[in-house]
Amino acid sequence: MSSDKGDAAVAHNEHKHHHEPKLDAETKAISNANAKLSNPLRGVPYDRLMTDVEIFAQERGLTNILPQLKKGALVAQDPTAYQRHEMFDEEDRRVLDLEVTHKWKQTGTLYYMVVMTSLAAAVQGMDEAVINGAQIIYPKQFGIGGSSMRDSWLIGVVNSAPYLCCAVVSCWLTHPLNQWLGRKKTIFFTCMISFLTCIWSGLTNTWWHLFIARFFLGFGIGPKSATVPVYAAECSPAPIRGALVMMWQMWTAFGIMLGDLIDLCFYFIPDRPGVTGLNWRLMLGSAGIPGLIVCMQVLWAPESPRWLIGKGRYQEAYNELCRLRFGTVQAARDLYYIHVLLEAENEMKKGRNRVLEMFTIPRNRNAALASWIVMFGQQFCGVNVIAYYSSNVFVSSGFTQVAALASSLGFGALNWLFALPAVFTIDTFGRRNLLLFTFPLMAICLLITGFSFWCPTESGRVTGVSVGIYLFAIFYSPGEGPVPFTYSAEAFPLYIRDIGMSFATATTWFWNFILSITWPSLVQAFKPQGAFGWYAAWCMILWVLILLFVRETKGKTLEELDQVFAVPAHVHAAYGLRQIPYGIKKFLLFQNPTPEQLYEVESEESSVSDDKATNEVREDVEKQSP
Repeated sequence: MSSDKGDAAVAHNEHKHHHEPKLDAETKAISNANAKLSNPLRGVPYDRLMTDVEIFAQERGLTNILPQLKKGALVAQDPTAYQRHEMFDEEDRRVLDLEVTHKWKQTGTLYYMVVMTSLAAAVQGMDEAVINGAQIIYPKQFGIGGSSMRDSWLIGVVNSAPYLCCAVVSCWLTHPLNQWLGRKKTIFFTCMISFLTCIWSGLTNTWWHLFIARFFLGFGIGPKSATVPVYAAECSPAPIRGALVMMWQMWTAFGIMLGDLIDLCFYFIPDRPGVTGLNWRLMLGSAGIPGLIVCMQVLWAPESPRWLIGKGRYQEAYNELCRLRFGTVQAARDLYYIHVLLEAENEMKKGRNRVLEMFTIPRNRNAALASWIVMFGQQFCGVNVIAYYSSNVFVSSGFTQVAALASSLGFGALNWLFALPAVFTIDTFGRRNLLLFTFPLMAICLLITGFSFWCPTESGRVTGVSVGIYLFAIFYSPGEGPVPFTYSAEAFPLYIRDIGMSFATATTWFWNFILSITWPSLVQAFKPQGAFGWYAAWCMILWVLILLFVRETKGKTLEELDQVFAVPAHVHAAYGLRQIPYGIKKFLLFQNPTPEQLYEVESEESSVSDDKATNEVREDVEKQSP
């Protein structure tokens, strides 16, 4: 064993020189910009800071709150400043201490916003899930319930319609809708579309009419999926912001479970005179009710302070922050900090083709590659095959329709319950480690599900299918469930993060569409064994891609992330391959090999030596600025 340690140490020393992430001038400039964007007030002298605040208050018509703004600017620059400066009174110190000691003690308005965004996420899940139960009923009524390849493709077309809309149209409307309407009105608009199109879906009488209704449902799904997490982040205080944003995935899983429950409840509704298929119509229509509730909630919710500041409506932004925070010093702090951050971001964007730089600068390109791999993986791990088609799978394995709906509810419940601990596991075990651990297990679960169809007895077949699907939910929910959106949100540098997230979101919706439209014909052509085997194979392919190209981001600052993604792709791929023998020794042979540290923090001397090159890049950018 000692020999293994010595060999690993030698190997580490040999590779260290090659993979230490020496930053090129462009990446160095990005790193410095990230450092500025992480806190634009860092290093500003006291007198200059106070002068800047006075000018800001005069220009924005906020002289009535100038004392609060001065105190707010100090704690925005240094969160511990209130402990040293006499201008802070006891109430200021109390509310600022409360942020640290009781971070979950927040205002009623903030928790009202949390409930509203959680319900909006549940609407998302329900919109996706109710078709799961309806599709075992409506195809026969519409004349597409046969075993022909044509019927299989038409069922796929109807089911995938919203995701086609998301990928090609609605996701790209997110930015203009938010610019024109604001966060609140965009959420209202998308939830109202969800409500109306769900009712519309329940009133259709042909497959193509249902396709059109569900296509327009995509206008409610796409922009909402991008807007609600951003709205939650912009209204939340920093200490709990990450946890609240992650709740989007958790409550979407809850909505999927709720949609499965609705399917089971409405299955027993008999037809009425003149109404055929009342049960599946109620399934589809009822998914819109929570969207209507969110529309009513929005009327009393605060608008995003960041959006209001971006529109120059500073007094309104301050009033909303006062609703969201306990003290005026907190509201003034967040108001001034959002202002200087937006100013720094706008300055950073001048003269840059940000879309082009996402591909031409290696640091950005590496982040985009890793983000797209995990986003693609969220679909091609096969989870939405189960989310959208589990009722059909259970029926084909031998379940009755009622038992199939109940079993789908079991999948939805497990998917939600095991999403709950993800808030803690994602920062405990790391994003990359969770994916590397869970993908092989998901592949095994899919093989169990598919191969169970070869079982000669019905009881053995339904048992194998159920065990495979339920274990899949258990392994998916804490890993590939929450990781993709969290990873994509932190991988890109701040100045291109909005563009990077747009591409990442469009990626996941496009492959969602591909998966949902092809599954019925895939089962028809290759039987369940081959279809589930196909996605099991993709799980293993994705495991290799994650091993080679996805970098760990857990616990990294913005500056450290620049160094992580500055490592060349081929160097990281070689490092990933070297992890295979390390994993075998550690987890199979129970040895204690020395782990290799790929991401070496660049030394201060190296940082200083590159300043000249960095300044040259910055000067070039400034020359190009209008």
